[in-house]
Amino acid sequence: MTKNGAVESVKLQPVILSGGSGTRLWPLSREQYPKQLLQLVGDGTMLQVAARRLDGFIGHLSLAEEPIVVCNEEYRFITAEQMRSGGCPTRQIILEPFGRNTAPALTLAALQSLRIEKDAVLLVMPADHVIGDVPAFHRAVDLALVAALDGAMVTFGIVPERAETGYGYIRSGREVADGIHEVAAFVEKPDAATAEAYVASGEYMWNSGLFMVRASSWMRAIAYFDPNMANACKLALDQASQDTDFVRIAKDAFLQCPSDSIDYAVMEKLAATPELGVQPRMVPMSVGWSDVGAWDALWTLAEKDGDGNVARGDVMFEATRNTLVHASDRLVACLGVDDLVVVETPDAVMVAHRERTQEVKRIVARLKAGKRSQADAHRKIHRPWGFYDSIDSGDRFQVKRIVVKPGGTLSLQMHHHRAEHWIVVRGTARVTRGDEVFLLSENQSTYIPLGVVHRLENPGKVALEMIEVQSGSYLGEDDIVRFEDNYGRG
Repeated sequence: MTKNGAVESVKLQPVILSGGSGTRLWPLSREQYPKQLLQLVGDGTMLQVAARRLDGFIGHLSLAEEPIVVCNEEYRFITAEQMRSGGCPTRQIILEPFGRNTAPALTLAALQSLRIEKDAVLLVMPADHVIGDVPAFHRAVDLALVAALDGAMVTFGIVPERAETGYGYIRSGREVADGIHEVAAFVEKPDAATAEAYVASGEYMWNSGLFMVRASSWMRAIAYFDPNMANACKLALDQASQDTDFVRIAKDAFLQCPSDSIDYAVMEKLAATPELGVQPRMVPMSVGWSDVGAWDALWTLAEKDGDGNVARGDVMFEATRNTLVHASDRLVACLGVDDLVVVETPDAVMVAHRERTQEVKRIVARLKAGKRSQADAHRKIHRPWGFYDSIDSGDRFQVKRIVVKPGGTLSLQMHHHRAEHWIVVRGTARVTRGDEVFLLSENQSTYIPLGVVHRLENPGKVALEMIEVQSGSYLGEDDIVRFEDNYGRG
């Protein structure tokens, strides 16, 4: 680890894995807007909180300048925007064209890290976890650095607070250094009786999904255990293109990559392969950790009133106990009920018993089977230029509220099946309509005929807000022919 008592000149590289759909937090979490992009606990979205988790860290290594984020291409713009607005801008956002689980994501991050740093130590953090005691987490990270610098792969075990059947467990082995243990075994999610026995023994920790390992150590291990994964990721990154904040890996190469988790692909196999020189280690920690896997976990984490209720938004409780209500758009009033979770959004309301929120994924499965839009997207859709909200629709018409951020520009486009009426509510719009280019201010409007090439821009310094009324035989978002686009969309 050291030479003449000095730590090697390597960096601690945060790696944020921002995948997953969080189906058990429906209807707030959707396929195109998963839970890590939501503000559920604390100041900021879960992604932003994860990106700031190492703020103020002082330890054996200094931090790399920018975190590496691995996310799905579908939500690249909102991810980049949240990183910027959260005070953690980065040009190292690796875009996966489709999910392949955590092992390929870490492999891409390790390869990218080796290109920008001298064999950094990677701290791998899921974007959708909560850690309440950040100073205690920093102390655990610094302990783990000692082992990782010597070539170990370290996982962080959570000292269990209860007998939990929803988590995997790690059995702790002997302590080989201060706060660093051998890994005796990984075990799957247990039944209730087994979980009780695990907690009573004091030997078992919750498996947090947090890891620390040198980039070179991970690459050596993944090349040994799954050379097809290592090769596919290397080829996908070799053929990648850099686009502003994004590293766009090659889709065809990544298509050949197997799907596997960090645990299964490498971590659980290391003890049997000492010849690799990558020892499996664990640092136990008690830091107020949760993966916020379902609404009952959010109720457990949140501050409650005297009756055990948790309110988010415009909520009224009367003779109600131990209930969580998340109101996004309307007043929600609860009278004479106990142990419920109520989640209201503009296009869906979910009511569940608090002890059955793990089963919400069954509702999502039915929505997907029925091809219902509520499974995939919110009524409010984020775009790189701002957002739109579909506030009303009917036979041959749709009404949208459109907000374009300062400097934002929609693509130069046209539609085969619909015409559009635009009314400016706030700000200034620059409109391209065929050969015309003109400005619209508040309370002015214009008409975009079917088949006419057009563009909307915000040249001002305040947000442009407008109402768009679409009319025509087909109003789907796929009726867009783009000719120019500032954001690299086809």
